[in-house]
Amino acid sequence: MNRRLQIFTNGFIKENPLLVLNIGLCSSLGVTTSIFNGLGMGIGMTFVLLMSEIVISIFRKLIPGAIRLPVFIIIIAAFTTIVQLVLQAYVTALYDALGVFLPLIVVNCIIMGRVEAFASKNKISDAILDAIGMGIGYTIVLVLISFIRELLGGGTLMAGTALKIDVIPEAYRIGMFNSAPGGFLVFGALAAMVQGAKQAKQAKIDAADKANRDAIKAQKKAEAQAAEAKAKAEAEAKKKALLEAALAKKAMADAQKVNEEKPAETSAVEKKEE
Repeated sequence: MNRRLQIFTNGFIKENPLLVLNIGLCSSLGVTTSIFNGLGMGIGMTFVLLMSEIVISIFRKLIPGAIRLPVFIIIIAAFTTIVQLVLQAYVTALYDALGVFLPLIVVNCIIMGRVEAFASKNKISDAILDAIGMGIGYTIVLVLISFIRELLGGGTLMAGTALKIDVIPEAYRIGMFNSAPGGFLVFGALAAMVQGAKQAKQAKIDAADKANRDAIKAQKKAEAQAAEAKAKAEAEAKKKALLEAALAKKAMADAQKVNEEKPAETSAVEKKEE
């Protein structure tokens, strides 16, 4: 379960195709001038990615390695065509807004990268989780970039739909955010925030590891000092015991010598008296 959850959530932050892997940027920055466009592109990409990963995962063992890339492109192109036809028939405004970036889904690095690196090597259940996770992560970033650019550049939200809201008066709008430099600026700021958060998290992990290593080192040092003190105390005790034993032995020898000399003195005194 933990492995599948990790596969699903990889695309959110850890392996986000835009903010971390930095692939598929051309179409992403080209369509994110409004939330409507960003959401539509994200859903279309997610559909193509999901269906492509499912088909390629099912037939992964039947696709010859020598022609796998052309086969992958044909499969992706088929589902991209489906998305194009559906949008052209039912969501004409979105179809016109996405323009050339819609057919370019076929050669998008995100889809090609995932089907080559993951779907062609894993079973279908894992491929579905990977596609949905990557698609959600991609769509969230697109909508976030679109929100900032539309709000600051156009002063509106949900432009192109019946839910359009005017937020910022025209005199206070920053037109640069509707252009390519504005898109790169917003993307760079978001990517920097993600990298900063990852570095801060890694710094905390490194600090915790260092503290753990220092604690282990201090514990080993204390144990070594304790063992050294114990050995020293035992040596002192042994030395003291040996010294005491030597003194006791000497005292016994002196006492024995005194006892031997005493009878001789007694005999000498008795002789003298006689």
